[in-house]
Amino acid sequence: MASGAVLELRATGRRVPDDVAVVGFDDSIVARHVDPPLTSVRQPMEEMGRVMADLLLDEIAGRAGRREVVLPTRLVVRDSA
Repeated sequence: MASGAVLELRATGRRVPDDVAVVGFDDSIVARHVDPPLTSVRQPMEEMGRVMADLLLDEIAGRAGRREVVLPTRLVVRDSA
């Protein structure tokens, strides 16, 4: 989405980051190769999958209580913001 936003902004004559700052989410490989490289929020995708699988297995086994899981994220600053 953020890389598409950069393309649309450029098509309308806007400059990133001079006119508009753009920040993405998930820090995909695309974020590193867009011009300018996108600032992005990185999430621990593998750990998210593991935690969700554990929660699901607990639910299936009847061991589920209401749990809140907060995993760390990190802002990766590049040239788009």
